[in-house]
Amino acid sequence: MWSADKFVYGAAALARNIGISPLIIGLTIVAMGSSAPEMMVAASAALDGKIDTAVGNAIGSNITNITLVLGITAILKTIMVSSTTIKRELPLVLLSSAFAVALLYDNHFAFWEGIALFIAFIITIGGLTWYALKQSKSGVDDLYDEELVDDVPSDVSTKKAILWLVVGIIVLPLSADILVDSSVTIAKYFGLSDLVIGLTIIAIGTSLPELAASVASVLKGEDELALGNIVGSNIFNALAVMAIPGIIAPGAIDPSAIHIHGMIMLGITCLLIAMAVGIKRNRSINRVEGFILLGCFIAYQYLLFFYSA
Repeated sequence: MWSADKFVYGAAALARNIGISPLIIGLTIVAMGSSAPEMMVAASAALDGKIDTAVGNAIGSNITNITLVLGITAILKTIMVSSTTIKRELPLVLLSSAFAVALLYDNHFAFWEGIALFIAFIITIGGLTWYALKQSKSGVDDLYDEELVDDVPSDVSTKKAILWLVVGIIVLPLSADILVDSSVTIAKYFGLSDLVIGLTIIAIGTSLPELAASVASVLKGEDELALGNIVGSNIFNALAVMAIPGIIAPGAIDPSAIHIHGMIMLGITCLLIAMAVGIKRNRSINRVEGFILLGCFIAYQYLLFFYSA
């Protein structure tokens, strides 16, 4: 969490210092920064040949982000959904997740499928950024975009920005490698599969930045940013993070990864959209819905360990 935060801080500050628009920085570096641990963990696991751990981390993180992170956040304070950016991105979360599930439905992760996921990620992020810039130039204000811009660090010297960027680049992959190795050791001790350890311990661990960011945002009254953190992270996980094991270590995956847990991810995503859109004029995710999401997380963890026992 610490190294990911410093990496994003340094990268965002350096990008601003060299003249990149704060809105572009917010929609790319800052918005996706909380998924940096998932990316590093996926790469570390794939390099070790543990493709199930990498895939499980991407799927498990998306489930954890919606059920645990949003559940706790909504329990603390009702999350209002008024940003047009988020309303536009919500269907993209489902589409990106469905695309990943469709590609891996044959239980084999090919190299070209990893490339396809990454290309889809570039197109998605590029399209969202282009649209946001277009809206900004036309004078249309969006709460989520404004809150993202406010989160971009300013008045940071280039020397300091480079220092934190380098620290993040060095510490983040090292800590990700330690997390994977330690989690695998725990998994083997308790007789758990690589997939289950990716879906549980690693997924929860790498989702802690999202939890910290969303709770902090909602407590500051930045509801759009609290939900936007999860929406952006899940798109990133389904496309960019999921692409990594396919590119680095293509091969067979555990059939339950997609046929069971992938379907649960899609179901939970549909539940999120139903809650966020709703049928009320004042669209929100309230405390009751937060408890429902948290209950889903507890039930999933119970069933996961019961199923793997």
